[in-house]
Amino acid sequence: MGKPLTLVQTVATAGVFSAISFWYGFMFGRESARKELGNLIDELRRGGDSSSSDPPQHS
Repeated sequence: MGKPLTLVQTVATAGVFSAISFWYGFMFGRESARKELGNLIDELRRGGDSSSSDPPQHS
């Protein structure tokens, strides 16, 4: 078996993995929100009334 990783190498590898995971999660979330907002905007333009979204009630 090869030489074991040092603590610095382990932390650096974990940091790179974390950064990549964060970037993919951020991009996936942004795309998901964009699609959801696009659908909502299209629905509002058509004048449709969605049963899942009730208008806010003021007290």
